[in-house]
Amino acid sequence: MRSTAWEPVAVLLAVVVGGVLLLHGVGVAMRAVREPLATGPFSGGFEPREHPVSRFHVRWYPVTMVFLAFDMEMLFMYPWTKVVPEIGTSAVVEMFLFLGILLAGVGYAWREGAFRWT
Repeated sequence: MRSTAWEPVAVLLAVVVGGVLLLHGVGVAMRAVREPLATGPFSGGFEPREHPVSRFHVRWYPVTMVFLAFDMEMLFMYPWTKVVPEIGTSAVVEMFLFLGILLAGVGYAWREGAFRWT
């Protein structure tokens, strides 16, 4: 029997279609049942004041951005501690420049009222 150039394509197509059907079957079998949420006491036994999937107030977003800025600072400082002895003074100057820019951002957020809760 002679092999044609289209046999590998047909096999690949069959494998892909079989995989898609298998994934669809697994998705149907593991689908969550859609029922209304029954809320009970949580957070130390207190009754909830809002829905668990409710949106956050807009005042949390600036605080989140400031947190991410400090988080990125820590990601930058960990490897910095390893290269300071090798590089020397220029590494220290770069770090203080970076911290100055970060401090300017925090000062701007403070001036704009990002940390005010009322």
